[in-house]
Amino acid sequence: MPNPRGNPESLKKYKLTTKTDKPLKTQITLRITEEMLEKLKQLDDYPEFCRQVIQDALNTLEQSEDSIEK
Repeated sequence: MPNPRGNPESLKKYKLTTKTDKPLKTQITLRITEEMLEKLKQLDDYPEFCRQVIQDALNTLEQSEDSIEK
């Protein structure tokens, strides 16, 4: 009888790789248009692209908040 949870050996070939030093443990969900998704999927590594864009936006936001406080 086959294992209903799948073969654990087959999961070893699907390891998540990333360019970051920190582990990627958390997920977010957002809604985008179909056109945006089509453009994203044309990129080589669109999840990494999205992570970098979010990080850049957060850095910009932090810098603008720091300049307002001064």
